[in-house]
Amino acid sequence: MNFDELMANRWSCREYLPEPLPEDVLTELFTTAQRTASWCNTQSWQVHLLSGDATEWLGKELHAHVLSGAAGVADMPIPASYSGVYNERRREAGFSLYESLGIERSDFEARTEQMLKNFTFFGAPHAAIITTDREHGTYGAIDAGGYVANLMNAALDLGIGSIAQGAIAMHSDKIRSLLDLPEDRVVVCGVSFGRPATEHPVNAFRTSRAELEDLVIRVERP
Repeated sequence: MNFDELMANRWSCREYLPEPLPEDVLTELFTTAQRTASWCNTQSWQVHLLSGDATEWLGKELHAHVLSGAAGVADMPIPASYSGVYNERRREAGFSLYESLGIERSDFEARTEQMLKNFTFFGAPHAAIITTDREHGTYGAIDAGGYVANLMNAALDLGIGSIAQGAIAMHSDKIRSLLDLPEDRVVVCGVSFGRPATEHPVNAFRTSRAELEDLVIRVERP
């Protein structure tokens, strides 16, 4: 695809075929993403890549941790709230997801079950845990965000589905323990990826986008 096609067609995949990707495809994917621009070319992101049995192991551990009721501990501050139009967009995306699966808004049990799929990586054969250097603060997190966007666009160009998961970072303490992360690494998010299960209804819905004039403010010279 050319770039405008990639941006128009990118979506968050929530159901996958189980087969892992070939090693040469993984190498191509991460080689492309590694060209991401960064502050002073620091390239402070790191990726802990899991495949097959390792993905399943981490998913089982995280799922059990969340089900136990353990409070999540995030490395980075989470949003204080979502208000106004931000809450409207958030709710619209959530309700569209549930609608695609035939889940009623009042069915909290089914909604919880769907939420918990975050922690088994939606059945994806691969999971990437993205971290940044603690000393780099906000700029390191911004660079990691750029890396994640490029990783997902590169995946789509290879016919690979993906989804970025902030939910994973809400349990940074558990991730740190399971992956033996050093204290100088900050968990930014997870990315699940693999060949998409294209026939699954959850992969049919798409989120909306705000109008350009709502977000792009033109500044003229006084």
